[in-house]
Amino acid sequence: MAIARPARNSPARKSGDRAMVVAAKSPESRPLAAIVWLASYPRSGNTWTRNFLHNLITLVQGGEAATQDINAMGRLTTWEIAGHWYEPALGKPPKLATRMEIARVRPAVQARIASSVDKLIFVKTHHALVAEQGFPTINMKVTAGAIYIVRNPLDVAVSLQHHFGIELHRAIERLNLVDYTIPPGESSASEVYGSWAQNVESWTAKPHRAVYVMRYEDMLDKPTETFGKLATHLLLEHTPAQLEQAIELSSFDRLKAQEQEKGFRERPKKSEAFFREGRAEQWRDVLSPDQVRVIIRHNRRTMARFGYIPDDYATP
Repeated sequence: MAIARPARNSPARKSGDRAMVVAAKSPESRPLAAIVWLASYPRSGNTWTRNFLHNLITLVQGGEAATQDINAMGRLTTWEIAGHWYEPALGKPPKLATRMEIARVRPAVQARIASSVDKLIFVKTHHALVAEQGFPTINMKVTAGAIYIVRNPLDVAVSLQHHFGIELHRAIERLNLVDYTIPPGESSASEVYGSWAQNVESWTAKPHRAVYVMRYEDMLDKPTETFGKLATHLLLEHTPAQLEQAIELSSFDRLKAQEQEKGFRERPKKSEAFFREGRAEQWRDVLSPDQVRVIIRHNRRTMARFGYIPDDYATP
């Protein structure tokens, strides 16, 4: 495995956001500069996956077995909506731009991210793989592949409520709203979530060898198998001991303890904690039967694909 550093004058180098790049065993089969997306609907395990990759890559490179600082994950990955990528293209902060202006420059921004490194770069996104204002949310010309993480929308709804500090029925409405777009923030561009089903289907409906799909619940229940397959897919030459170490260093309890000790810069202002519970089936303690039925009605086909329809709600 080879690591490529950001170009000398790239925003990644200037901001300290030094992206990790993995050279495939057959580099001639890959673009010289391309993105591997870390994609998911929000609150589905994207940050957990990023932390695991940081820990495993550090171990594979011969680094110390120490928990990855959650506030320094920009050292090896980047987030597509980060303001420092968009502001040069827009000529102003993203918060002052319209959706059309952001959509228009997005492909060029992603090309710039890809060209800021030598080979492959991991980039976090919550975009659905759709078009916005006539422009693609994902620039396929600079895309080498993706890791897509999916989570039961019943649990996602509960997590969205706490993450955004909104009422539960609003979280459910947002989860089910086709083409839903989060507006720009103080230091970020807008992001096209879509509905939960729209987001998941856009990335997973057509299986592709360059897209690795994993369920949040399997990350919880079968971490060695699930994370091990991910590492193999990425051609990371790890040992079984390194894999187990990386999984332990990335445990929810460790992530939560870090946030409690020194905060987490990605936590929204209205959220009490980014790492809140991190368990499956929490919806059973929170959602009413009617709320469960509403979510299933809007997302039934996709939920069935991933085994998310509870037995006691199997009949429409």
